[in-house]
Amino acid sequence: MPKTKNAQIRYQVLDRCFRNSGRKFFWEDLLKEVNIALEEFNGPGSKIKRRQLYDDIRFMESEEGFKIPLKKYSDGKRKYYRYTNTEFSISNQPLNEDEKSQIQSAISVLSRFSGAPQFEWVQEIIPVIQDRLGLKQNSREVISIESNIDLKGIEHLGTLYDAIVNELVLKVEYQDFKSDESFELTFHPHFLKQYNNRWFAFGLNELLEIPTWNLALDRIQKIDQTQGEYIQPEIDWNEYFFDIIGVTRPDEEEVEKVVLEFTKEQAPYIITKPLHPTQKYEWVGEKLRIEIEVVLNYELESLLLSFGDKVKIIQPYALKEKIAERISKAAIIYS
Repeated sequence: MPKTKNAQIRYQVLDRCFRNSGRKFFWEDLLKEVNIALEEFNGPGSKIKRRQLYDDIRFMESEEGFKIPLKKYSDGKRKYYRYTNTEFSISNQPLNEDEKSQIQSAISVLSRFSGAPQFEWVQEIIPVIQDRLGLKQNSREVISIESNIDLKGIEHLGTLYDAIVNELVLKVEYQDFKSDESFELTFHPHFLKQYNNRWFAFGLNELLEIPTWNLALDRIQKIDQTQGEYIQPEIDWNEYFFDIIGVTRPDEEEVEKVVLEFTKEQAPYIITKPLHPTQKYEWVGEKLRIEIEVVLNYELESLLLSFGDKVKIIQPYALKEKIAERISKAAIIYS
């Protein structure tokens, strides 16, 4: 099946027109109806021309498509299109092999989440989908997605998700890594983010009036719903995280240009998997020099340390000194 963005919309519109026995649809009418639907969904730039219309009709008639029972009827010198069986619809047709393969692949991905909170229903619905659609069940796993449903605190994910969607205020008992005892806070959850296989909740700490308060789910001891008016976020969270690697954005820190040099051996990995969306690179002799623009934070330091002797920090000087200090302390441990 052609994998164009708007193909299914076009097929559904044509199917509806072909089933309509109360109106004669000439090619001009079909084209108009299709383009009205495309404009509604995707704007004026998505319109098609006559050639694409005929290509769609040929595909729908083909074995690879839907094998529609279409006939051209004469009306003077013109011809209009209609199903010979107006009870027919592509929506009632069995899936072709390409569609079955795509749905089975989607089910394989979805099944990886079956044990996680908010996805308990997956285990029940997958066999139903496979049975109703006549899909082959494959007992052998062929895909692995990095996830850890046994991670401490993962049981809070569903509660926090529901609270964000339903705009609920929470009373959270929390113990951070620096404290021996837990403490309570009134929390307005706004955003959930996963990094390095750990989950974090961001929102408003009501008492301290901090709108970017960060809770690691594995440090949450208890969550209860509490009374109070939910305060909406004023932060664009995607914008908030764009300038950082990880989840920590230090107060008052500005975006800085970070220049790094990687060895020739490490270069292909850095080119194909950029450290950050702002990454630019050039070759300087045998070294790959890259530039990224980020806020300096702990996660950036940890990432750079993970490359070991495959990377050298050129600038900023403060980051270079900090990493050098951490490497020196590590060397002492092993000396």
